[in-house]
Amino acid sequence: MRFAQIETTKPISKIGLGAWQFGSREWGYGPEYEKRAHEIVRRALELGVTLFDTAEMYAFGRSERILGAALGEDRSKIFLASKIFPLLPVAAVVQQRAVASAGRLGVTSLDLYQVHQPNPVVRDGTTMRGMRTLQDVGLVDEVGVSNYGLRRWRYAEAVLGRRVLSNQVQYSLAHRAPEDDLLPYAQSAGRLVIAYSPLAQGFLSGRYGADNPPAGAVRRANPLFLPENLDRGARLLGTLREVADAHDATPSQIALAYLIRHPSVVAIPGASSVEQMERNAAAADLDLTDDEYAALAREARAFRPITGAAALPKLIQARRARR
Repeated sequence: MRFAQIETTKPISKIGLGAWQFGSREWGYGPEYEKRAHEIVRRALELGVTLFDTAEMYAFGRSERILGAALGEDRSKIFLASKIFPLLPVAAVVQQRAVASAGRLGVTSLDLYQVHQPNPVVRDGTTMRGMRTLQDVGLVDEVGVSNYGLRRWRYAEAVLGRRVLSNQVQYSLAHRAPEDDLLPYAQSAGRLVIAYSPLAQGFLSGRYGADNPPAGAVRRANPLFLPENLDRGARLLGTLREVADAHDATPSQIALAYLIRHPSVVAIPGASSVEQMERNAAAADLDLTDDEYAALAREARAFRPITGAAALPKLIQARRARR
């Protein structure tokens, strides 16, 4: 396992484990998934994964409880991250929610505590005042943000008066916007970009097609899985397969290897099985050539999926067709 080249109290693995799915029925993994979560976490630990990410809003706290129980006595050995849902992220609320998250996880401190998304009304000054207090009393080691643009990330750091270690954002070969500004800033400032949905919820695995739609409400609501977008992504997926064949790997592993090739990026894919966790972790050991990296970047730039308002009528039509 490779680790991020950044100074923290604990090493941060380049491939982590995202626990959004833990306890969440909408992913369509069935009622036995919570039992499998324990095996997935234990195998991740055996493979050297140190970065585990969850949030208070994932299954309304159940993800934190499941993850904490699975980590057991190893909680102190890993880099544990959670997030506050910023409904009213004033200083006192930030402190209360951090205590609650730590309790569900079974820890006395959080290695990374993140603001899940920017609040459009509450300014970061009061939020970061609460974060600073949490750091001062030792309940939080590092502060992070999520879904922040560069300007707001830098402002949050300014009002915290200390580094905001990371920005957790959607980043994959199907969503490369962070490469424009967040990655250059992270590299120049010694910060991290944590990539969530690094496989675009499985779109980059190449497993799905118009005749093989994904299961689960989350993926069915994702416009990437519209038949038109699967067609538009054919060249990108084809290039992923070609590079994967050259490395005796899977397209998903190559998609992860592309992201973490950047020195300031770590990725937190989820896993629905021990085998998937093993494949994800193995991606950390893949070395892409410059030509392979350039080919993937070229096809990713050429991919123009239907998104936003243009995708909404098609999603509604697809939903009606399934009834």
